Amino acid sequence: MEATAIILAAGEGTRMKSNHAKVAHKILGKPMIEWVADAAIAAGCQRIIVVVGSHAQEVRDIIDASYASAAVSIECVEQAERLGTGHAVKVALSACGISEGPVVVLNGDLPLIQPETIQRFAETVATGKAAGAVLSMLPPDSFGYGRIVLDDAGALIEIVEQKDCTPSQAAIQECNAGCYAFDGALLAAHIDKINNDNAQGEYYLPDMLAILREAGQRVTSFCCDDYRDGLGVNSRAQLAELTAIARDRINETLMAEGVTFIDPALAWIGPDCTIGRDTVVWPLTFMDGTCRIGEGCEVGPNTRLTNVTCGNGCSLNETVGIDVVIENEVTVGPRAYLRPGTHLLDRAHVGTHVEIKKSTIGEGSKVPHLSYIGDTTMGAGVNIGAGSITCNYDGVHKNPTTIGDNTFIGSDTMMVAPVNIGSNAVTGAGGTITKDVPDGALAIERTEQRIITGYSERKIARQ
Repeated sequence: MEATAIILAAGEGTRMKSNHAKVAHKILGKPMIEWVADAAIAAGCQRIIVVVGSHAQEVRDIIDASYASAAVSIECVEQAERLGTGHAVKVALSACGISEGPVVVLNGDLPLIQPETIQRFAETVATGKAAGAVLSMLPPDSFGYGRIVLDDAGALIEIVEQKDCTPSQAAIQECNAGCYAFDGALLAAHIDKINNDNAQGEYYLPDMLAILREAGQRVTSFCCDDYRDGLGVNSRAQLAELTAIARDRINETLMAEGVTFIDPALAWIGPDCTIGRDTVVWPLTFMDGTCRIGEGCEVGPNTRLTNVTCGNGCSLNETVGIDVVIENEVTVGPRAYLRPGTHLLDRAHVGTHVEIKKSTIGEGSKVPHLSYIGDTTMGAGVNIGAGSITCNYDGVHKNPTTIGDNTFIGSDTMMVAPVNIGSNAVTGAGGTITKDVPDGALAIERTEQRIITGYSERKIARQ
């Protein structure tokens, strides 16, 4: 569909009481502006214009970071003076030279709008049957919304605000969702006719519908199938409300695809995450970023994953993982922390109170408990004894440790990097390893144990 989407993101969102742009606030770990932009891309819009104003640089940074390599053109234009929605659209048309094709105007704080809604909305003006359309919805409670008044043929007569409704108009269930679609050529031709003859001195985009109608063009409404598509965010309470709706939508889709949720209300899965069939998600599980979880896994409880790729048949229990790759049949936790750059190969095990950072744990290798492994390349079949640490930081540099296949690291071993421990080697418990250990060798570093008899009696006597 050769449509242009103009996303209005210039508002201040004063009711949010925030130091950030309203559209920068996140739903399931993703800024609202990205939800809307992604929906427009998925709907087939070939060009997307984001109108920024308040906190303009913050919004630009979000767009640049997320869409620098996007196939669809996403541009930001600044509305230096916030003179209303009509003025914002005029700024976008002028800056980007939009003069034809369907144009959909979306609010940047409408994170639940779905691609199919945008696509069908644009089609109301793409066919030539209407010059303009307003997006409408049927909320359970219509109080507070502008009402859509149509004639018998479905053409829009007017939008009446709640305070101006007659009793019969107040009974209308179809409400204004605040988004608009236009024939691009007619929009460009008539945009200058919007005036600011109102108490606020602003240019209101809804006036364009009346202008088109007066020019002999047909305008109408498009009612979305799911009223939640039209819900916006103007407060922290609404942000929480829409987050819960987004969570339910995502979890319902995943369950339909074969994922089990012990309690769907207690698992928060981001919109860019995927989970394979027969995986079980336990309560208090959070996934955001681009998590990719395979089939037949157990995830949670009390687990938070960001940008984690996980194979099949894994168990992640009470685990925090960030920018991590996990292969197949891996077990992690409880209470494990996987930091960026961690790579766990097939059948590896990371146990209780273990932290792994920027390290590869080889096939079948085990770090069972109470250990820190950083900047390490570990072979297959390695066993790390409890309380062992790779001392990778010398105060200036992070230094590497390598551990060969089938090596046994005794409990409470300090491996002072840079150091190489060979294959089939053993380190004695309580040792501090500062020199390389050859293949098949035993490394022991201990002071001689001394026994002082009668010490307790003499100590008591001194007291």
